[in-house]
Amino acid sequence: MINRVLIRLKVVQILYAYYKNSGKSLKAAEDEVFFSLSKAYDLYNHMLQLMVAVTHYEADRISFLSMKVRPSESDMNPNLKFVNNRFIAQLQENVQLVKFAEKSKLNWVDHSDILRRLLDNIVSSDTYKEYMASEVSSYEEDKELWRKLYKQFIFDNEELDSLLEEQSLYWNDDKTIIDTFVVKTIKRFEEENGAFQPLLPEYKDNADMEFASKLFKNAVVNAEEYREVMSLNSKNWDMNRLAFMDVVIMQVAMAEIMSFDDIPVSVTLNEYVEIAKHYSTAKSGSFVNGMLDSIVKNLRQNGKLDK
Repeated sequence: MINRVLIRLKVVQILYAYYKNSGKSLKAAEDEVFFSLSKAYDLYNHMLQLMVAVTHYEADRISFLSMKVRPSESDMNPNLKFVNNRFIAQLQENVQLVKFAEKSKLNWVDHSDILRRLLDNIVSSDTYKEYMASEVSSYEEDKELWRKLYKQFIFDNEELDSLLEEQSLYWNDDKTIIDTFVVKTIKRFEEENGAFQPLLPEYKDNADMEFASKLFKNAVVNAEEYREVMSLNSKNWDMNRLAFMDVVIMQVAMAEIMSFDDIPVSVTLNEYVEIAKHYSTAKSGSFVNGMLDSIVKNLRQNGKLDK
C-alpha cells in the first residue's frame, strides 16, 4: 500500500523537521520516516473501519426507533438493506482488520457526532435512495454502493480531515493518498474470499523500504554537495532567501536523481514539482521545476549524470 509517492512526501516532511528541530541523530530521523509510514498504514485500516462504524450506527439508530413509546409503521418494519450490506459484513469479519483493531485500539466509538452527520448525508443522497429502492440484491451491488459513498462523502470531507489531524500529526497530509487505496481495496474484494480477503500489504516488497532508507540517508549525507549544485544553478537567486521547503524538496529530488539509476529523471522531476505545488509556496512549483531542469542539464553536460 505504501507507494513511492507517499514515501517521497514523508522523506521531504521528515527531512524538513530534521533541520528545523536540530538535535536528532540521523538514525533517529530515519526511524521517524518509517514510523510516519507505519502511521499512514494505520490510517488506511482506520478508514476501512469507518465504513463498518457508519453501518453499525445506522443499525443502532433503527433499533432505538423501534423502541419508541409509539413507533411508526416504518420504525417497526424498517428497510434493512443498508445495515445488512454483504460487503460491510465481510469487511467487519476480515481477519486482518480485526487483528489491527485489537492491536491498535483505534476505533470510531467516541466519534458519534461525525458518524451521525456522515450518515445523515448518506441517507439524503440519491445514491442511497436508489440503492434502497432497487429490487436487485447482490454482493456486487452492495460493494458498488460503498465505492460510490466513499468517493461522495469521505473523499474531501473537511470535518473528517480535521478530526484525523487532531488524532495524529502524521495524518495531516495522508488522507488524500490513503483514500485512493481504500477505494482500490473495495474494488478488489471478492465474496468467496470471506474473512480472509487480503487487504493491501503495508509494503509491496522490500524494494520500497530500501528506497525510503536510501533516499533519506543520501539526502542528508550529501546535503552539502547537493546545495552547492543548487547554488551554482540558482543564477540571480540568493540561496539564503529561498523558501526553505523548496531547498529541502530539491535536495531530496537530487538524492533520487543521483542515487537511483532505474528511475527516469522525468518521473523524479514530476513527483517533486507536485510536492512543491502542494506543500510550499504558490510559486514553488514553477521555481522547483526550472531549478531542477537546469541542474539536470548541467549535470549531463559535465558528465555527472548519464540517464
